[in-house]
Amino acid sequence: MVRIRPFRAVRPAKGKEAEIAALPYDVYSRREAKKAVEGRPLSFLRIDRAETQLPGDVDTCDERVYEKAKDLLEEMKERGDFVQDAVSCCYLYELTMEGRSQTGIVACASIDDYLEGRIKKHENTRREKEEDRVRHVDVCSTQTGPIFLAYRNRPELKALKEEEKKKEPLFSFVSEDGIGHRGWLISDEKALGRIREIFEGMDAVYIADGHHRAASAVRTGLKRRESHPGYTGEEEFNYFLSVLFPDDELMIMDYNRVVRDLNGLSAEEFLERAGKVFEVEKLEGRKAPKKKGEIALFLSEQWYLLTLRPEYVREDPVEGLDVSVLQRELLGPVLGIGDPRTDERIDFVGGIRGLEELERRVHTDMELAFAMYPTSIGELFAVADAGLLMPPKSTWFEPKLRSGLFLHTIEA
Repeated sequence: MVRIRPFRAVRPAKGKEAEIAALPYDVYSRREAKKAVEGRPLSFLRIDRAETQLPGDVDTCDERVYEKAKDLLEEMKERGDFVQDAVSCCYLYELTMEGRSQTGIVACASIDDYLEGRIKKHENTRREKEEDRVRHVDVCSTQTGPIFLAYRNRPELKALKEEEKKKEPLFSFVSEDGIGHRGWLISDEKALGRIREIFEGMDAVYIADGHHRAASAVRTGLKRRESHPGYTGEEEFNYFLSVLFPDDELMIMDYNRVVRDLNGLSAEEFLERAGKVFEVEKLEGRKAPKKKGEIALFLSEQWYLLTLRPEYVREDPVEGLDVSVLQRELLGPVLGIGDPRTDERIDFVGGIRGLEELERRVHTDMELAFAMYPTSIGELFAVADAGLLMPPKSTWFEPKLRSGLFLHTIEA
């Protein structure tokens, strides 16, 4: 049984949604975040990355950063940039990218479901990255970034969403990157009860994106429980802000790799080593892999298609992933990259940037690039169901949820 409940969202005042909405805080470097908020006085990134509003010598984890975030949020509330709904509601959030739409239910998920494994994860988190968001949420008493959850499609839930989308939307705008954003409010008790009932019939939902935000929300909730020993479980800090999408509407893009050098090998020697595990074919121009088991390689101004030989195929849900195959067969033993999370010789490029970006990196600071076939949502579910973890940088979801459109306050 998965527990989903409505909440009183703090959200942009009518007409201010486009000015406030911002990409997630963790897609920016400090320099990029600083530039992104220039000339955008309402951008929610100013709150999510409040160091952009402080001198450059202030550390990103300095206590002044979190206090500044709180002050900025309170200022926007007082000015009327944000409003809060009078009653608890659920919401719909639709994102449209290149003609393809996905519609999620905005609601609060239970930290106990996370702790007890009904909200399943597929990635490890880093404690220092969690700590930053724990402090941000705790000082602001607000969850500012929604966790992107996925569930196996339920036709009855799809029908309910379609009925609600016939109503007038709360907001509708197109962001600078061409993504369409629309939202609806669901306040009808019958509809809210049906949403709860459908999710209660599910064994699990899955974190698609936002593992650090989820872990931080749970840690903050546990911290609040310690300071409120008489808690009932109904307090807002027992729940975290989520947007839940059906699996059949989601798109995972490729998450590609670029490597700084050939570990002392010549291009010919590397291709020979690769040929022991993959069929190696020269390509005419740049071409992305078309199916699982294929990897495109860019080396010495030439694109190649690497196709995994049948004897190297693994049935294990993690070992069978293409990103695992690449690490196991080439990155580790041939290129000497033991831990891709810490090795500075490797970098990762989201598929949204295209194959051109891989070529650009090879022409500037890297020696070779690997274009991957996207991990599927089915593979993600299989790994999470097995209680296993994917290698780092296995999935890249597009479009990205915007922060600032729905906020969840967690005051006791």
